[in-house]
Amino acid sequence: MNMIDQALGVHEKALGMRNKRMEVLSRNIANADTPNFKAQDLDFKALLKDTQEFAMKTSHAKHIEMAETSAGADLKYRIPFNVAFDGNTVELPVEQAKFGQYAAEYQTTLSILENRISGIRKALRGD
Repeated sequence: MNMIDQALGVHEKALGMRNKRMEVLSRNIANADTPNFKAQDLDFKALLKDTQEFAMKTSHAKHIEMAETSAGADLKYRIPFNVAFDGNTVELPVEQAKFGQYAAEYQTTLSILENRISGIRKALRGD
């Protein structure tokens, strides 16, 4: 693990996972009127836990690296409060509320990364 990976920590991978989650929610909102569309979401906590466990298990540079997880394998179907007559399980107010919440979490993770990168720049410049 190099110095930059250590400085960014888990936030780099978290940002990528949050981006995938925003894409899934955007797809849900876009298909709110599509018959038989099933709302999906990523299990962010499980994905992050897998990433952290992997990071802790690799203690030597010659260890075998784990392949990146694909978003399709980690998608879960959301259980709706009310199902539409056409079989669509997207509940637009729920999806919009979750999108707003996850957008704020994405922005927070992005701010943390920006601060860490700024600290690296200052260290490299000798400020």
